[in-house]
Amino acid sequence: MPPLKVAIIGAGPAGCLLARLLHLNAVSVTIFEAEPSLDARSQGGTLDLHTKTGIAALKAANLYDEFLKHARFDGSALTVCDKKAQPYFQLPRVFASNPEIDRLELRLLLLRSIPEDMVRWNHRLERVDENGDLHFAHGIEKGYDLIVGADGSWSRVRGSLTATKPEYSGISGFNFSIPNALEKAPRVYELVNRGSIFGYSDGKAIMGQQMGDGSIRASAYGRHDELWANEMRAKQPSREEICRDYEDWAPELREFVHLTEGDMRIYAFYMLPVGMKWETRRGVTLLGDAAHLMTPFAGEGVNIASEDAMKLAEAIISTKDQDRERQLESVAVYEKEMFDRAANAQALTKKLMDLMFFTEGAPRTSIQHWVATRAVYDCNPAIKPLVYPFIAAGIFSFYSVFKLFV
Repeated sequence: MPPLKVAIIGAGPAGCLLARLLHLNAVSVTIFEAEPSLDARSQGGTLDLHTKTGIAALKAANLYDEFLKHARFDGSALTVCDKKAQPYFQLPRVFASNPEIDRLELRLLLLRSIPEDMVRWNHRLERVDENGDLHFAHGIEKGYDLIVGADGSWSRVRGSLTATKPEYSGISGFNFSIPNALEKAPRVYELVNRGSIFGYSDGKAIMGQQMGDGSIRASAYGRHDELWANEMRAKQPSREEICRDYEDWAPELREFVHLTEGDMRIYAFYMLPVGMKWETRRGVTLLGDAAHLMTPFAGEGVNIASEDAMKLAEAIISTKDQDRERQLESVAVYEKEMFDRAANAQALTKKLMDLMFFTEGAPRTSIQHWVATRAVYDCNPAIKPLVYPFIAAGIFSFYSVFKLFV
């Protein structure tokens, strides 16, 4: 039987990780990427990788030692505060266990781990037809046994499996950068504490994340209608105009906007319905955002996507010497397991977003629910119903006392 040929659509971290895992096991794979080159656009902020998912996938790909050269183990320090900069939750650097890496560094690490000619840039997919042929803007590619959609939020591969489209989350906002933050924004640098700070109040947020180059990635998000982002892109408001929406916020939080430099990016966050599934189709599957797009407010997206890549690679590799039907059946098994994992992460992400952006009086009124939800997520599903009451009781008791003094 001829070897299995796999086409991956999208050269993001999940697609490249899958390619690396397959390449290590002599599976023929080609990545088709819409962007003309790696540096065609900004690669975004920083990512925290979790032991059982993102880190486990890197270890499976024999890339953990290389990852350590770029990882920041003090980068997952976290503060959650309100608009007056009153902390409601703090995770000190000494207790932070999930290492951070800039998204660009992770993508570069993964791309360098596969042969350069494995990635075919400037291939923008238009559709996958009923025969499994790939229709690109400039031609058609045929002959692949398995097509993996790793093509992100607006996946074209997803369209061959389901008519379901992402729905607007209700949250949009601005992303900025403060270069050399230690010197140019010392108060901001201190608040971020080499990790992250999330300030929530009144359905809005100001956030900051430490980047590996010494800059701070700053964000100002809020509840807006779906047309707002396009209106802001056309208007290109000044930083002073943006800060008017935060006039009653602490001055040190408003510095996350005032002290930024360079271009700003305007984002509208979309998500797929929690628990979305599709009917298995022979020779086509999805992973990452293409399969279970969620907002970034739980930090689970890249970790679930990495686990997808690891699990799908295991399914493909375990049957690579068997008949084609058995190979493709293993993909259906991967999908069934992925649906359950993804639904849990999607539900967590949506709940954390709702607790901070859509709950009156947040974070004061919602912080105990936020902490308890986050704390229980990683528990073994078999014991979660048993441990949740005890974890929740301890957290709720702590905050009932804490709020007496703030």
